Amino acid sequence: MSATVFKRPESLTAVPYTYCPGCGHGIITTSVAKAIDELGIKDNCIHVSSVGCGGLSPLFFDMDTIIPMHGRAPATATGIKRIHPDKIVWTYQGDGDLASIGTAEIVHAAHRGEKLTTIFVNNTTYGMTGGQMAPTTLVGQKTTTSPYGRDESSCGKPIRMSELLATIEGAKYIARCAIDTPAHIRQTQKCIKRAFECQMKGLGFALVEVLSTCPTNWGMTPVDSLKWQTENMIPYFPLGVFKDYEA
Repeated sequence: MSATVFKRPESLTAVPYTYCPGCGHGIITTSVAKAIDELGIKDNCIHVSSVGCGGLSPLFFDMDTIIPMHGRAPATATGIKRIHPDKIVWTYQGDGDLASIGTAEIVHAAHRGEKLTTIFVNNTTYGMTGGQMAPTTLVGQKTTTSPYGRDESSCGKPIRMSELLATIEGAKYIARCAIDTPAHIRQTQKCIKRAFECQMKGLGFALVEVLSTCPTNWGMTPVDSLKWQTENMIPYFPLGVFKDYEA
């Protein structure tokens, strides 16, 4: 007798991932789908995508999806949630989308306590548009627009969005996770699930920041990119739950 030990989550389509080899988006996309499956909310979800690598996600999630303008996912999701308060509305955004052009939208959505769930993918670069420096690019990190490395004196330090959003009263669950090890991947899925549960309980805004990799724009192998995340990203972007709600 054979047994199924692994299968594609029901919340995903049969479309193969088109992310670059070694890209962390594949792991994160699967983690989100698994959490949605475990909660049994697939048919009640409305997915709001971002622009950039995260903008590919509508190809993979088997649910109603809308793709707004760059950075406007929280504003679009707010409108959808207010029209359909019974739906689970969630955004999937990268750092160039959420922490740059969309900073005002995410901050004010949290401030208003919008009952949304946001998955924030931080890979320290503008992945799809050529690897430019992002608000989260580390000091000294080389990109196509910082070929000598990010200069703190002119560009400042990378923004820590989770710490920023955790100070806002309307935010009820804020966590930062990573995908560099199997243990961290399991923790990522748990945090994503809890962020969805926050919305299901009608408590307020929830966000999970996931540290990711971009081997293509970092100029590394997938294995080296995971090691670089462990050694460089996590020390500056510490993992943990910055704000939680009572069970």
